[in-house]
Amino acid sequence: MTIPNRDISAAIYDFTVPALRPWSHEVKKGQVLRIVDLEGCQAVDTLFYSKADPSERYSAQDTVRAQGSPYITVGTKLISNEGNVLGIVIADTSGNHDTSAGACSAEANTVRFGYETRYMHSCRDNFVMELSRHGLTKRDIVSNINFFMNVPVEEDGTLAIVDGISRPGDYVEIRAEMDLLCVISNCPQVNNPCNGFNPTPIRTLIWDA
Repeated sequence: MTIPNRDISAAIYDFTVPALRPWSHEVKKGQVLRIVDLEGCQAVDTLFYSKADPSERYSAQDTVRAQGSPYITVGTKLISNEGNVLGIVIADTSGNHDTSAGACSAEANTVRFGYETRYMHSCRDNFVMELSRHGLTKRDIVSNINFFMNVPVEEDGTLAIVDGISRPGDYVEIRAEMDLLCVISNCPQVNNPCNGFNPTPIRTLIWDA
């Protein structure tokens, strides 16, 4: 793990995202975005888009193929669907962030947890709401990163969503390699242990280059 000595007071942006809610912000080339898991065990579903052309966006498949690992951590280059580097993970106090399990949705909740959970709020709903603020739609949702979500791959190849390993105050930092739009769903899931069955706030900070 890499733990930089960064001056919080020098951040040009500092916002606490409430539990359950979406968030988005531009991160300019060279700037550093820090996402902080304030209370621990909180999944943070995250998407990245090129600010200049949002049709270029994060590709989980290309990122996994390029680094030869299903997990995101220090040194990971976040690759776009055009084969370009959107950003690089430069600090990580937790490790092994998932980019395979996707985002919870009304449909997935229904299948996994029963019809009565269909209308519970989901990350996909959060993404739709937040993307609409930028002229994007549900067609622009792609496979995302689940920062701080613990998703081991079982021996038979299936994915397990188990208790998180992040601690209060753990964080990850991404340096933007182009002007980016970052969109987050602070995961509202309460039916599996990805949030410890208790969604909590997160903190986002940005530093200039």
